[in-house]
Amino acid sequence: MFSKLSIRARITLGSVAAATILLLIALVVVRIAVQDILTEADRSLATSDLTPFVADITANPDESVDDPGTGVLVYITDPNGDVQVNTLPRGITTEVTRTDPSDTSIVVQDDRSDHEGKAADDDDVQSFVVAGRTLTTDAGTWQLWAARSTAASQLALHGLDRILIVAGVVLLLGFGLASWGLASAALRPVTAMRRKAEQLSGDTATALPVGAADDELAALATTLNAFLARLRASTDREKQMVSDAAHELRTPLAALTTQLELAHADFGNAEALAAQVTAAEASVDRLTSLATNLLELSRIETEASTATASAGRLVDEFTGSIDRARLLGMAKAARVDFTCSTVDEEARFRIGAQSFGRLVDNLLSNAIAAISTGGGILAALSIEVDGLHLEVTDDGPGMPEQFIPIAFDRFSRPDVSRTGATGGSGLGLALVQAIATAAGGSATVDNTGDGLRATVLIPNM
Repeated sequence: MFSKLSIRARITLGSVAAATILLLIALVVVRIAVQDILTEADRSLATSDLTPFVADITANPDESVDDPGTGVLVYITDPNGDVQVNTLPRGITTEVTRTDPSDTSIVVQDDRSDHEGKAADDDDVQSFVVAGRTLTTDAGTWQLWAARSTAASQLALHGLDRILIVAGVVLLLGFGLASWGLASAALRPVTAMRRKAEQLSGDTATALPVGAADDELAALATTLNAFLARLRASTDREKQMVSDAAHELRTPLAALTTQLELAHADFGNAEALAAQVTAAEASVDRLTSLATNLLELSRIETEASTATASAGRLVDEFTGSIDRARLLGMAKAARVDFTCSTVDEEARFRIGAQSFGRLVDNLLSNAIAAISTGGGILAALSIEVDGLHLEVTDDGPGMPEQFIPIAFDRFSRPDVSRTGATGGSGLGLALVQAIATAAGGSATVDNTGDGLRATVLIPNM
Protein backbone atom coordinates (compact mmCIF):
# COMPACT_ATOMS: atom_id res chain seq x y z
CA MET A 1 0.00 0.00 0.00
CA PHE A 2 2.81 2.42 0.93
CA SER A 3 4.54 1.79 -2.42
CA LYS A 4 1.37 2.87 -4.28
CA LEU A 5 1.43 6.34 -2.73
CA SER A 6 2.93 9.30 -4.53
CA ILE A 7 6.55 10.23 -3.91
CA ARG A 8 5.39 13.40 -2.13
CA ALA A 9 3.15 11.39 0.21
CA ARG A 10 5.85 8.81 0.87
CA ILE A 11 8.42 11.47 1.71
CA THR A 12 5.96 13.21 4.04
CA LEU A 13 4.84 10.03 5.83
CA GLY A 14 8.39 8.77 6.15
CA SER A 15 9.59 12.10 7.54
CA VAL A 16 6.68 12.29 10.01
CA ALA A 17 7.29 8.70 11.15
CA ALA A 18 10.99 9.39 11.75
CA ALA A 19 10.17 12.67 13.51
CA THR A 20 7.58 10.91 15.70
CA ILE A 21 10.14 8.37 16.92
CA LEU A 22 12.75 11.05 17.62
CA LEU A 23 10.18 13.31 19.30
CA LEU A 24 8.92 10.51 21.55
CA ILE A 25 12.47 9.75 22.64
CA ALA A 26 13.10 13.45 23.32
CA LEU A 27 9.85 13.85 25.28
CA VAL A 28 10.58 10.78 27.43
CA VAL A 29 14.08 12.09 28.16
CA VAL A 30 12.70 15.53 29.08
CA ARG A 31 10.03 14.05 31.36
CA ILE A 32 12.51 11.81 33.16
CA ALA A 33 14.88 14.74 33.61
CA VAL A 34 12.10 16.98 35.03
CA GLN A 35 10.89 14.19 37.29
CA ASP A 36 14.40 13.73 38.67
CA ILE A 37 14.68 17.48 39.28
CA LEU A 38 11.37 17.61 41.14
CA THR A 39 12.23 14.52 43.21
CA GLU A 40 15.57 16.06 44.14
CA ALA A 41 13.81 19.29 45.10
CA ASP A 42 11.41 17.39 47.38
CA ARG A 43 14.35 15.54 48.91
CA SER A 44 16.14 18.80 49.61
CA LEU A 45 13.02 20.24 51.25
CA ALA A 46 12.62 17.13 53.41
CA THR A 47 16.25 17.38 54.47
CA SER A 48 15.82 21.06 55.31
CA ASP A 49 12.86 20.15 57.58
CA LEU A 50 15.30 18.23 59.81
CA THR A 51 17.72 21.16 60.22
CA PRO A 52 15.93 22.96 63.12
CA PHE A 53 15.49 19.68 65.01
CA VAL A 54 19.15 18.84 64.60
CA ALA A 55 20.06 22.28 65.97
CA ASP A 56 17.61 21.92 68.90
CA ILE A 57 18.86 18.46 69.87
CA THR A 58 22.49 19.51 69.57
CA ALA A 59 21.89 22.53 71.84
CA ASN A 60 19.61 20.77 74.36
CA PRO A 61 20.22 17.01 74.17
CA ASP A 62 18.54 16.38 77.55
CA GLU A 63 15.31 18.24 76.79
CA SER A 64 12.26 17.07 74.93
CA VAL A 65 12.02 17.88 71.24
CA ASP A 66 9.72 20.74 70.37
CA ASP A 67 6.50 19.88 68.58
CA PRO A 68 6.80 20.63 64.81
CA GLY A 69 4.54 23.13 63.16
CA THR A 70 1.48 22.25 61.12
CA GLY A 71 2.20 20.31 57.96
CA VAL A 72 5.73 19.31 58.97
CA LEU A 73 6.07 15.54 58.75
CA VAL A 74 8.83 14.20 61.01
CA TYR A 75 9.65 11.09 62.97
CA ILE A 76 12.27 11.34 65.75
CA THR A 77 13.45 8.72 68.24
CA ASP A 78 15.84 9.37 71.17
CA PRO A 79 18.85 7.20 72.10
CA ASN A 80 16.57 5.00 74.22
CA GLY A 81 14.38 4.22 71.20
CA ASP A 82 11.47 6.27 72.45
CA VAL A 83 9.50 8.20 69.84
CA GLN A 84 9.83 11.89 70.60
CA VAL A 85 7.87 13.18 67.58
CA ASN A 86 5.77 11.36 65.00
CA THR A 87 3.65 13.27 62.53
CA LEU A 88 4.15 10.83 59.66
CA PRO A 89 1.25 8.94 58.06
CA ARG A 90 0.87 5.37 59.30
CA GLY A 91 2.23 3.75 56.13
CA ILE A 92 5.29 5.99 56.13
CA THR A 93 5.92 5.31 59.84
CA THR A 94 5.89 1.57 59.22
CA GLU A 95 8.37 1.95 56.38
CA VAL A 96 10.86 4.18 58.18
CA THR A 97 11.00 2.00 61.30
CA ARG A 98 12.43 -0.75 59.09
CA THR A 99 15.03 1.47 57.45
CA ASP A 100 18.38 2.77 58.64
CA PRO A 101 18.22 6.59 58.53
CA SER A 102 21.97 7.20 58.24
CA ASP A 103 22.15 10.17 55.85
CA THR A 104 19.82 8.61 53.30
CA SER A 105 16.49 9.22 51.62
CA ILE A 106 13.76 7.03 50.14
CA VAL A 107 10.54 7.39 48.18
CA VAL A 108 7.59 5.56 49.73
CA GLN A 109 3.85 5.46 49.20
CA ASP A 110 1.09 5.80 51.78
CA ASP A 111 -2.15 3.97 51.11
CA ARG A 112 -4.77 5.95 53.03
CA SER A 113 -7.40 3.29 52.46
CA ASP A 114 -5.52 1.09 54.93
CA HIS A 115 -6.52 3.29 57.83
CA GLU A 116 -9.79 4.69 56.52
CA GLY A 117 -11.49 1.35 55.87
CA LYS A 118 -12.28 1.72 52.18
CA ALA A 119 -11.10 0.24 48.90
CA ALA A 120 -7.92 1.69 47.45
CA ASP A 121 -7.78 3.62 44.21
CA ASP A 122 -5.23 5.89 42.55
CA ASP A 123 -6.45 8.91 44.51
CA ASP A 124 -5.87 7.12 47.82
CA VAL A 125 -2.17 6.49 47.18
CA GLN A 126 0.27 9.30 47.91
CA SER A 127 4.01 9.28 47.34
CA PHE A 128 6.43 10.81 49.82
CA VAL A 129 10.11 11.55 49.68
CA VAL A 130 11.57 10.66 53.07
CA ALA A 131 14.97 11.96 54.19
CA GLY A 132 16.67 10.48 57.23
CA ARG A 133 19.79 11.04 59.23
CA THR A 134 21.37 10.11 62.58
CA LEU A 135 22.68 12.53 65.20
CA THR A 136 25.21 11.41 67.84
CA THR A 137 25.24 13.23 71.20
CA ASP A 138 26.71 12.54 74.63
CA ALA A 139 23.49 10.78 75.53
CA GLY A 140 23.58 8.50 72.49
CA THR A 141 22.36 8.38 68.86
CA TRP A 142 19.15 10.04 67.71
CA GLN A 143 17.29 8.96 64.59
CA LEU A 144 15.48 11.63 62.58
CA TRP A 145 13.16 11.32 59.58
CA ALA A 146 11.33 13.97 57.58
CA ALA A 147 8.85 13.42 54.76
CA ARG A 148 7.63 15.60 51.94
CA SER A 149 4.60 14.81 49.81
CA THR A 150 5.25 14.58 46.07
CA ALA A 151 1.68 15.62 45.23
CA ALA A 152 2.78 19.02 43.97
CA SER A 153 5.53 17.44 41.90
CA GLN A 154 3.12 14.90 40.47
CA LEU A 155 0.67 17.67 39.65
CA ALA A 156 3.45 19.55 37.87
CA LEU A 157 4.40 16.38 35.99
CA HIS A 158 0.81 15.82 34.89
CA GLY A 159 0.68 19.37 33.62
CA LEU A 160 3.99 18.88 31.87
CA ASP A 161 2.67 15.68 30.25
CA ARG A 162 -0.29 17.56 28.82
CA ILE A 163 1.94 20.33 27.54
CA LEU A 164 4.39 17.85 25.99
CA ILE A 165 1.57 15.91 24.29
CA VAL A 166 -0.05 19.02 22.87
CA ALA A 167 3.31 20.48 21.83
CA GLY A 168 4.33 17.16 20.26
CA VAL A 169 1.12 16.92 18.24
CA VAL A 170 1.48 20.53 17.08
CA LEU A 171 5.14 19.96 16.16
CA LEU A 172 4.31 16.81 14.22
CA LEU A 173 1.51 18.57 12.33
CA GLY A 174 3.82 21.46 11.54
CA PHE A 175 6.58 19.09 10.55
CA GLY A 176 4.21 17.15 8.31
CA LEU A 177 3.04 20.33 6.57
CA ALA A 178 6.63 21.51 6.20
CA SER A 179 7.67 18.12 4.78
CA TRP A 180 4.79 18.21 2.30
CA GLY A 181 5.74 21.73 1.23
CA LEU A 182 9.44 20.93 0.92
CA ALA A 183 8.71 17.74 -1.00
CA SER A 184 6.41 19.67 -3.33
CA ALA A 185 9.10 22.30 -3.89
CA ALA A 186 11.75 19.65 -4.47
CA LEU A 187 9.56 17.80 -6.97
CA ARG A 188 8.46 20.94 -8.82
CA PRO A 189 11.23 20.47 -11.44
CA VAL A 190 9.92 16.94 -12.06
CA THR A 191 6.45 18.35 -12.70
CA ALA A 192 7.94 20.91 -15.07
CA MET A 193 9.87 18.18 -16.89
CA ARG A 194 6.74 16.03 -17.16
CA ARG A 195 4.70 18.89 -18.63
CA LYS A 196 7.48 19.73 -21.05
CA ALA A 197 7.82 16.07 -22.01
CA GLU A 198 4.12 16.04 -22.98
CA GLN A 199 4.91 18.73 -25.54
CA LEU A 200 7.93 16.97 -27.04
CA SER A 201 5.98 14.71 -29.40
CA GLY A 202 5.30 17.54 -31.78
CA ASP A 203 8.37 19.65 -31.02
CA THR A 204 11.77 18.64 -32.32
CA ALA A 205 13.73 21.43 -30.64
CA THR A 206 12.36 21.77 -27.11
CA ALA A 207 14.45 20.28 -24.29
CA LEU A 208 13.54 19.42 -20.73
CA PRO A 209 14.12 22.30 -18.30
CA VAL A 210 17.30 22.04 -16.23
CA GLY A 211 17.08 23.61 -12.76
CA ALA A 212 19.53 26.21 -11.54
CA ALA A 213 20.66 24.00 -8.66
CA ASP A 214 23.42 21.47 -9.29
CA ASP A 215 21.43 18.57 -7.87
CA GLU A 216 20.21 15.10 -8.84
CA LEU A 217 17.17 16.43 -10.71
CA ALA A 218 19.32 18.77 -12.79
CA ALA A 219 21.62 15.84 -13.57
CA LEU A 220 18.58 13.75 -14.56
CA ALA A 221 17.28 16.50 -16.83
CA THR A 222 20.72 16.86 -18.44
CA THR A 223 20.95 13.10 -19.01
CA LEU A 224 17.44 12.95 -20.47
CA ASN A 225 18.18 15.92 -22.74
CA ALA A 226 21.30 14.14 -24.00
CA PHE A 227 19.21 11.02 -24.58
CA LEU A 228 16.59 13.05 -26.44
CA ALA A 229 19.30 14.65 -28.56
CA ARG A 230 20.66 11.21 -29.49
CA LEU A 231 17.14 9.93 -30.18
CA ARG A 232 16.35 12.92 -32.39
CA ALA A 233 19.65 12.54 -34.22
CA SER A 234 18.92 8.85 -34.75
CA THR A 235 15.41 9.66 -35.98
CA ASP A 236 16.78 12.32 -38.31
CA ARG A 237 19.34 9.84 -39.64
CA GLU A 238 16.64 7.24 -40.21
CA LYS A 239 14.45 9.77 -42.00
CA GLN A 240 17.38 10.90 -44.11
CA MET A 241 18.32 7.31 -44.87
CA VAL A 242 14.79 6.49 -45.96
CA SER A 243 14.69 9.59 -48.12
CA ASP A 244 18.12 8.94 -49.63
CA ALA A 245 17.37 5.25 -50.10
CA ALA A 246 14.12 6.07 -51.88
CA HIS A 247 16.00 8.48 -54.12
CA GLU A 248 18.78 5.97 -54.83
CA LEU A 249 16.37 3.10 -55.46
CA ARG A 250 14.20 5.11 -57.81
CA THR A 251 16.82 5.31 -60.57
CA PRO A 252 17.73 1.59 -60.82
CA LEU A 253 14.08 0.63 -60.43
CA ALA A 254 13.08 2.97 -63.26
CA ALA A 255 15.92 1.60 -65.38
CA LEU A 256 14.90 -1.99 -64.59
CA THR A 257 11.28 -1.24 -65.51
CA THR A 258 12.35 0.26 -68.83
CA GLN A 259 14.66 -2.65 -69.58
CA LEU A 260 11.91 -5.18 -68.89
CA GLU A 261 9.50 -3.26 -71.12
CA LEU A 262 12.10 -3.28 -73.91
CA ALA A 263 12.68 -6.96 -73.35
CA HIS A 264 8.97 -7.60 -73.91
CA ALA A 265 9.22 -5.69 -77.18
CA ASP A 266 12.26 -7.74 -78.28
CA PHE A 267 10.76 -11.22 -77.87
CA GLY A 268 11.23 -11.82 -81.59
CA ASN A 269 14.88 -10.68 -81.55
CA ALA A 270 17.03 -13.06 -79.51
CA GLU A 271 20.14 -10.87 -79.63
CA ALA A 272 18.32 -7.71 -78.50
CA LEU A 273 16.43 -9.67 -75.84
CA ALA A 274 19.68 -11.05 -74.44
CA ALA A 275 21.13 -7.53 -74.24
CA GLN A 276 18.07 -6.26 -72.36
CA VAL A 277 18.15 -9.21 -69.94
CA THR A 278 21.86 -8.62 -69.29
CA ALA A 279 21.19 -4.94 -68.58
CA ALA A 280 18.32 -5.92 -66.26
CA GLU A 281 20.62 -8.28 -64.37
CA ALA A 282 23.06 -5.39 -63.84
CA SER A 283 20.24 -3.25 -62.43
CA VAL A 284 19.18 -6.11 -60.13
CA ASP A 285 22.78 -6.50 -58.95
CA ARG A 286 22.94 -2.80 -58.17
CA LEU A 287 19.67 -2.98 -56.23
CA THR A 288 20.89 -6.04 -54.32
CA SER A 289 24.17 -4.35 -53.43
CA LEU A 290 22.35 -1.23 -52.30
CA ALA A 291 19.91 -3.20 -50.12
CA THR A 292 22.76 -5.27 -48.63
CA ASN A 293 24.76 -2.18 -47.74
CA LEU A 294 21.74 -0.50 -46.17
CA LEU A 295 20.99 -3.55 -44.06
CA GLU A 296 24.62 -3.81 -42.99
CA LEU A 297 24.71 -0.16 -41.97
CA SER A 298 21.49 -0.52 -40.00
CA ARG A 299 22.79 -3.64 -38.25
CA ILE A 300 26.09 -2.01 -37.29
CA GLU A 301 24.42 1.13 -35.94
CA THR A 302 21.66 -0.61 -33.97
CA GLU A 303 23.36 -3.74 -32.64
CA ALA A 304 26.24 -3.74 -30.19
CA SER A 305 28.82 -6.14 -31.61
CA THR A 306 30.53 -8.54 -29.22
CA ALA A 307 32.85 -10.06 -31.83
CA THR A 308 36.61 -9.85 -31.29
CA ALA A 309 39.60 -10.93 -33.34
CA SER A 310 43.30 -11.44 -32.82
CA ALA A 311 46.04 -9.61 -34.71
CA GLY A 312 46.87 -12.74 -36.72
CA ARG A 313 43.25 -13.22 -37.81
CA LEU A 314 43.03 -9.61 -38.99
CA VAL A 315 46.27 -9.98 -40.95
CA ASP A 316 44.78 -13.01 -42.73
CA GLU A 317 41.67 -11.01 -43.64
CA PHE A 318 43.85 -8.14 -44.84
CA THR A 319 45.86 -10.34 -47.23
CA GLY A 320 42.63 -11.95 -48.45
CA SER A 321 41.26 -8.51 -49.30
CA ILE A 322 44.48 -7.75 -51.20
CA ASP A 323 43.98 -10.87 -53.31
CA ARG A 324 40.39 -9.93 -54.09
CA ALA A 325 41.42 -6.39 -54.98
CA ARG A 326 44.06 -7.65 -57.41
CA LEU A 327 41.42 -9.67 -59.20
CA LEU A 328 39.14 -6.63 -59.44
CA GLY A 329 42.02 -4.46 -60.60
CA MET A 330 42.98 -6.72 -63.50
CA ALA A 331 40.45 -4.95 -65.73
CA LYS A 332 42.43 -1.72 -65.25
CA ALA A 333 45.83 -3.36 -65.04
CA ALA A 334 46.00 -1.87 -61.57
CA ARG A 335 49.00 -2.39 -59.30
CA VAL A 336 47.85 -3.37 -55.81
CA ASP A 337 50.80 -3.43 -53.40
CA PHE A 338 50.77 -3.86 -49.64
CA THR A 339 52.96 -3.81 -46.55
CA CYS A 340 52.22 -5.49 -43.25
CA SER A 341 54.00 -5.26 -39.90
CA THR A 342 52.96 -6.71 -36.58
CA VAL A 343 54.63 -5.54 -33.39
CA ASP A 344 52.11 -7.00 -30.95
CA GLU A 345 50.97 -10.41 -32.21
CA GLU A 346 48.95 -11.08 -29.03
CA ALA A 347 46.82 -7.96 -29.43
CA ARG A 348 43.04 -8.35 -29.71
CA PHE A 349 40.55 -5.92 -31.18
CA ARG A 350 36.84 -5.30 -30.71
CA ILE A 351 36.00 -6.11 -34.31
CA GLY A 352 35.03 -9.29 -36.12
CA ALA A 353 37.43 -10.64 -38.74
CA GLN A 354 34.73 -10.58 -41.45
CA SER A 355 33.81 -7.00 -40.59
CA PHE A 356 37.47 -5.99 -40.90
CA GLY A 357 37.68 -7.76 -44.27
CA ARG A 358 34.57 -5.88 -45.42
CA LEU A 359 36.16 -2.59 -44.29
CA VAL A 360 39.35 -3.28 -46.28
CA ASP A 361 37.36 -4.48 -49.31
CA ASN A 362 35.38 -1.23 -49.40
CA LEU A 363 38.50 0.94 -49.20
CA LEU A 364 40.28 -1.05 -51.92
CA SER A 365 37.24 -1.19 -54.25
CA ASN A 366 36.79 2.60 -53.89
CA ALA A 367 40.46 3.09 -54.75
CA ILE A 368 40.23 0.77 -57.78
CA ALA A 369 37.16 2.65 -59.01
CA ALA A 370 39.00 5.95 -58.71
CA ILE A 371 42.30 5.17 -60.43
CA SER A 372 42.84 5.26 -64.13
CA THR A 373 44.12 2.35 -66.21
CA GLY A 374 47.54 1.25 -65.02
CA GLY A 375 47.17 3.15 -61.76
CA GLY A 376 48.54 2.00 -58.43
CA ILE A 377 47.26 1.34 -54.92
CA LEU A 378 49.28 0.82 -51.73
CA ALA A 379 47.67 -0.73 -48.65
CA ALA A 380 49.71 -0.57 -45.42
CA LEU A 381 48.71 -2.42 -42.26
CA SER A 382 50.65 -2.08 -39.00
CA ILE A 383 49.64 -3.44 -35.61
CA GLU A 384 51.43 -1.40 -32.97
CA VAL A 385 51.33 -1.37 -29.17
CA ASP A 386 48.64 1.34 -29.20
CA GLY A 387 46.43 -0.28 -31.84
CA LEU A 388 45.86 -1.08 -35.49
CA HIS A 389 46.81 1.39 -38.23
CA LEU A 390 45.51 0.91 -41.78
CA GLU A 391 46.25 3.20 -44.74
CA VAL A 392 45.02 2.78 -48.31
CA THR A 393 46.60 5.24 -50.76
CA ASP A 394 45.86 5.54 -54.48
CA ASP A 395 47.16 7.72 -57.30
CA GLY A 396 43.73 8.73 -58.51
CA PRO A 397 42.37 12.28 -58.81
CA GLY A 398 41.54 12.60 -55.10
CA MET A 399 38.50 14.38 -53.71
CA PRO A 400 37.40 18.01 -53.79
CA GLU A 401 38.41 19.59 -50.49
CA GLN A 402 34.86 20.77 -49.80
CA PHE A 403 33.63 17.19 -50.13
CA ILE A 404 36.05 15.61 -47.61
CA PRO A 405 34.05 16.67 -44.47
CA ILE A 406 30.98 14.79 -45.78
CA ALA A 407 32.81 11.92 -47.49
CA PHE A 408 31.55 9.41 -44.89
CA ASP A 409 27.89 10.47 -45.10
CA ARG A 410 25.45 8.02 -46.62
CA PHE A 411 24.88 8.33 -50.36
CA SER A 412 27.42 11.14 -50.57
CA ARG A 413 29.36 11.33 -53.84
CA PRO A 414 31.66 14.05 -55.14
CA ASP A 415 30.56 15.98 -58.16
CA VAL A 416 33.61 14.86 -60.12
CA SER A 417 35.92 11.83 -60.09
CA ARG A 418 35.83 8.75 -57.95
CA THR A 419 32.33 7.17 -57.77
CA GLY A 420 30.50 9.54 -60.02
CA ALA A 421 31.36 7.66 -63.19
CA THR A 422 31.14 4.20 -61.75
CA GLY A 423 27.62 4.21 -60.50
CA GLY A 424 28.56 3.67 -56.84
CA SER A 425 25.86 4.06 -54.21
CA GLY A 426 27.90 6.26 -51.88
CA LEU A 427 27.66 3.75 -49.02
CA GLY A 428 31.18 2.33 -49.10
CA LEU A 429 32.86 4.93 -46.91
CA ALA A 430 29.77 5.11 -44.67
CA LEU A 431 30.20 1.39 -43.99
CA VAL A 432 33.91 1.87 -43.32
CA GLN A 433 33.24 4.57 -40.74
CA ALA A 434 30.40 2.59 -39.10
CA ILE A 435 32.60 -0.51 -38.70
CA ALA A 436 35.54 1.52 -37.36
CA THR A 437 33.34 3.45 -34.92
CA ALA A 438 31.70 0.26 -33.64
CA ALA A 439 35.21 -1.04 -32.87
CA GLY A 440 36.01 2.11 -30.89
CA GLY A 441 38.19 3.55 -33.66
CA SER A 442 37.99 6.18 -36.38
CA ALA A 443 38.25 6.64 -40.14
CA THR A 444 39.50 9.67 -42.08
CA VAL A 445 40.37 10.62 -45.67
CA ASP A 446 42.69 13.29 -47.00
CA ASN A 447 44.29 14.29 -50.28
CA THR A 448 48.01 13.57 -50.64
CA GLY A 449 48.61 15.70 -53.72
CA ASP A 450 49.09 12.58 -55.86
CA GLY A 451 45.86 10.87 -54.87
CA LEU A 452 43.71 10.04 -51.87
CA ARG A 453 44.65 8.43 -48.57
CA ALA A 454 42.12 6.67 -46.32
CA THR A 455 43.25 6.02 -42.74
CA VAL A 456 41.62 3.73 -40.17
CA LEU A 457 42.70 3.54 -36.51
CA ILE A 458 41.37 0.84 -34.15
CA PRO A 459 42.60 0.65 -30.53
CA ASN A 460 43.55 -2.53 -28.69
CA MET A 461 41.11 -4.07 -26.26
